Amino acid sequence: MARRGWFYLVVGMVALGLVGCASDRQKTAKLDPFAGKGSPYYKGKGQLPEGGGKYHVGKPYQVAGRWYTPKEQPGYDKEGMASWYGEAFHARKTSNGEWFDMNDLTAAHPTLPLPSYAKVTNLANGREVVVRINDRGPFVGTRLIDLSKRTSDTLGFRKKGKAKVRVQWIGNAPITDRGYRHLAMMNAQMKEGSGIRQLAAAARGKAPATMVASAEPPEPPQEDTAPVTSVAYTPPPAPAPMADETSATAGFVVHVATFANRDNADAAYEELSTAMDLQMFQFEGNDGPLYRLQTRAVGDETEAARLLYQLQDRGFAGAKIRRVRVQQVALKIAG
Repeated sequence: MARRGWFYLVVGMVALGLVGCASDRQKTAKLDPFAGKGSPYYKGKGQLPEGGGKYHVGKPYQVAGRWYTPKEQPGYDKEGMASWYGEAFHARKTSNGEWFDMNDLTAAHPTLPLPSYAKVTNLANGREVVVRINDRGPFVGTRLIDLSKRTSDTLGFRKKGKAKVRVQWIGNAPITDRGYRHLAMMNAQMKEGSGIRQLAAAARGKAPATMVASAEPPEPPQEDTAPVTSVAYTPPPAPAPMADETSATAGFVVHVATFANRDNADAAYEELSTAMDLQMFQFEGNDGPLYRLQTRAVGDETEAARLLYQLQDRGFAGAKIRRVRVQQVALKIAG
């Protein structure tokens, strides 16, 4: 009987301990958003809606014993580790009420306002991109920012999992950015050499009402004015053919980007020229020479679209298709 009494006493103490552990888990769940139920999935059909959340800064909060204080942070410029998130969170609601799409250029940050823009640079390879911050996180160690799957591809570190980056806050982003046209414009301006102050001014502006936004300067001079000078390598021209007639047909080129910095233009040319046929032109802008990179003309719009998607996947969000007139020369055969 004495042994049985001790047995019941031990069982009772274990049961009380389990109740205590359950109570601790419930308390932890109230403090740690990752310990409770995940955010809801999008129940609609088709493509996820873009934008449509709310502006949100938020009050100080605690996760896993660490406090975070969201606030406006003009001049925010920090270096640290970045990670990325994708399939497990795809189509879930973000912290400001938008829907997370792993194929968009978005990010999560513990304290910056939502939604806002930041320039992220991979310090290992120099790649950079403007992202829309619309979520909170990461909450692992001292990580600085959590990037979408597409952003990690753009910065070239997805397979590695993490990368040391520099994060520079630009400013608040528009609540609704259908098709992320405004975000595309921001990336186009960054690729043209705009600094943080210029990007901050652009963030307060409106996106052009084009399918793929771009902030390119006016077209280079045409036939009856000063000619455009080619600055990229092109094979030596073949001897000029004898012509007895000419005709013009429609073709398509994809404008990749226009750069204010020659080194950036050359780097983009080197990166892309192994995958597609490119040409570069130099022309005078208001503040000096500019360098426009574009594909060579193709006759089929479907092929142009394929090149466009390929460029966008490589991070050139401001790329766009242009229709051009291609001169065809009829050769006169001697004999």
